[in-house]
Amino acid sequence: MRIDTTHANPASAGTRHFDPVAVEVFTNRLLAITESMASNMMRASFSTQIKERRDFSVGMFDHRGRLVAQGTHIPVHLGSLLGAVEGVLARYQTSDIREGDVYVCNDPYAAGGTHLPDISIITPVFVEGDLVAFAANIGHHSDIGGATPGSISARAASIHEEGLRIPVIRVARAHEVDDDVIALIALNSRLSQERSLDLRVQIATNAKGAAAAIALIQRMGGAAAFRQAVDDVLTYTARRIEHRIAALAPGRHTFTTWMDDDGTGEGARVPLTATIFKEGSNLVVDFEGSGVQSRGALNVAESALRATVYYCVKTMLDPELLANSGLSEAIVIRAPEGSIVNPRSPAACGARTITCQRLAGSIIGAFRTLVPRERLIASGCDTMPSISFSGPHPARGNLFLFGETLGGGGGARDDADGMDGIHVHITNSRNLPTEVLENEFPLRVEHYGLIADSGGSGRQRGGLGIVREVRALQDGTVYSARSDSHHQGAAGAEGGGEGGRGRIVLNAGEGEREQVLSSKVTRLVLARGETVRIETPGGAGFGSPSERALEALAADLRDGLVSVQAAQHDYGAERTQAALDLAQHRSAPAA
Repeated sequence: MRIDTTHANPASAGTRHFDPVAVEVFTNRLLAITESMASNMMRASFSTQIKERRDFSVGMFDHRGRLVAQGTHIPVHLGSLLGAVEGVLARYQTSDIREGDVYVCNDPYAAGGTHLPDISIITPVFVEGDLVAFAANIGHHSDIGGATPGSISARAASIHEEGLRIPVIRVARAHEVDDDVIALIALNSRLSQERSLDLRVQIATNAKGAAAAIALIQRMGGAAAFRQAVDDVLTYTARRIEHRIAALAPGRHTFTTWMDDDGTGEGARVPLTATIFKEGSNLVVDFEGSGVQSRGALNVAESALRATVYYCVKTMLDPELLANSGLSEAIVIRAPEGSIVNPRSPAACGARTITCQRLAGSIIGAFRTLVPRERLIASGCDTMPSISFSGPHPARGNLFLFGETLGGGGGARDDADGMDGIHVHITNSRNLPTEVLENEFPLRVEHYGLIADSGGSGRQRGGLGIVREVRALQDGTVYSARSDSHHQGAAGAEGGGEGGRGRIVLNAGEGEREQVLSSKVTRLVLARGETVRIETPGGAGFGSPSERALEALAADLRDGLVSVQAAQHDYGAERTQAALDLAQHRSAPAA
């Protein structure tokens, strides 16, 4: 079986000419609406996942389900939003979609989702009785049931262990929210009140966005003018990506990255292979050679795969390109059925971002021989480590649940070091500030910072990973984690060094109590005072370490980003001493 997302787009047919200035103005009007929706959703939400970490996205779609504008948040949510709107149109005839309806869904197999905690809300937009658009948003909910608090475990054997599965269903009719549907979803969460409140915020966010879209359409002169403007925007995007594809060199270009395991925390490494080539006017991204379907929750459903591919193509061929459905017109995705990137239901998908991040690394690696030098990049950490703490809250009497995804090191480029401590590729959520964490939860942060020596050496150094060490302040605190790159670091480019590896340590620095854990941890029960330390992987270096500028090495040593021992090993004792002398001279006070 293959996933083939190429489809005929009437908007790209013919040779109609349009005003590029008008296209830009129209697009920015829609982007302004989505940014306003995002601001409303962030300010009004109750969970730390949305209001603090901003793990959500918004978008506007046309009446045919084509993405027109997406808020600047998390790329993988593009897949969920696309899948959800397509799910609405597949589930209901247009004549059955009525003004005042609102739809809710999350399931990767039945409703175009990517994993169950991401719940989508879709609201049709009508102008004078005519369906013209959809307002959409998606929020990551802290818990949606299942065997593990937080509803994500890399070791889950099927989606049935991961929580409540929601097909496309109405959650409102004639502008009246169905309290029974909200209650059913909320009851299946360990944090029922939070679910109920956040879902209502999502519904209200779309209502505000729909009202703004209606006002815009009316100013434009009605639905016909709006639809023509949408066609113009998508046509412009499709033509622009077609030109970029046409300019690529011929041939097949392949790159393989490796995952530590298949989600069980044991066994052989799993390959993720991407091959890129032109086929007529299309760009084919083929994942033949990737590992078989994961026994754990690392499987990538179709919507997540599409979002990952679209992100990579946009990044490598045209970073300034508008994020809309025109981008996909000339992209063909092929993935073997029953593989980790095209699983069969009911395979678990909860930890899919670990695979998506590594998959992005393989696609970007395959582009290395195709793109200009200024776009070349060494492999980054290419994973999304996450931690979760839960248990009874001593002051409030209810369950607390703290979850966070952590950044790592970015890959170095031909002209710049990799960025330190960032989310890479298809995720873009914020960290939870220590002050908020310690105020909201019975936890204490013992250490939070960058990891020296975790960036790969090179002419340009890889970015540094992050260390987050947290102490439990009460007995019975349940800890879970999912990470990767514990066995092999990020691959360097053009002679650059490997990035640092990840690590999870229980009771670090406490002698016999210290224990190095697997990259996949599920339901580890902590006693009061115990700590868990997670170290995220660093990015790889670019170019030979012997070519690194002495001033740059001196700055790394002075700032503590690279130790003397590591510098001597990677850059040589003589150059390290010269860099130390320079660092001392630069930091000496003026006479």
